[in-house]
Amino acid sequence: MVTQILWPLATLGGMGILFGLLLSYASKKFYVEVDERVALVRECLPGANCGGCGYAGCDNLAAAVVEGSAKVSACPVGGAAVAEQISAIMGLTGGTDFEKVAAYVLCNGAEGGAREIYHYDGVSQCAAAAQFDGGPKSCRFACLGYGDCVRACKFGAVTVVHQQAKVDPDKCTGCGACAAACPKGVIQVTPVKMRLTVACRNTDAAKKVREVCARGCIACKRCEKACEYGAIHVAGGVAQIDYAKCTNCGKCAEQCPSKCIVEKI
Repeated sequence: MVTQILWPLATLGGMGILFGLLLSYASKKFYVEVDERVALVRECLPGANCGGCGYAGCDNLAAAVVEGSAKVSACPVGGAAVAEQISAIMGLTGGTDFEKVAAYVLCNGAEGGAREIYHYDGVSQCAAAAQFDGGPKSCRFACLGYGDCVRACKFGAVTVVHQQAKVDPDKCTGCGACAAACPKGVIQVTPVKMRLTVACRNTDAAKKVREVCARGCIACKRCEKACEYGAIHVAGGVAQIDYAKCTNCGKCAEQCPSKCIVEKI
């Protein structure tokens, strides 16, 4: 009777010891050394896991920074302060080249342009409304104003005013979540120091643009001719600013007959 009890106990005990030895061997054999700087960099990051840096989350960004595949200034949420901390951990000197960016809505529809052509009474989401002939706005490129971008923003930087999204650049971190959520693609992340933007994405012919919005770009190229630095060009039927060349002189805005080149405020 005693033997019947002791034998299974001894067997289980022996198996436990064997598996313990195997796990101990495996942990040493397959041990991957982790750079302690990864944990230090991760502690500096804000933990928003917003994806604005281009990585799946803060953990991934920390590893990428230490590997050298991501810049110390890659976190848009942390800004210059976090970039400086990470730079110190990585032993870098000479600045972090951090540039503040923010999202801007490239649409003038609510300011005297796109009108409602039918009453939408469905789910209050831009993505849902866009399924019905592009949405209820006369301009098929216009911001629909149902707040998909508002819900996507973790920082309370986006609001909807008069059925159009507005971004508060002081609250915006430039993560790009709002831009990714916009089914119309009318939100763009650009450097804050560049004060002008083309608030239109309508690529239709000028006559059709005029029919749907009084403040749409008609691709007249007057802005292009006014710019001495080659910083603005009409491409695909709509003016676009090259911020690498723009000097903020404002001459393009002065010449725009539609007044669709505006201050990013």
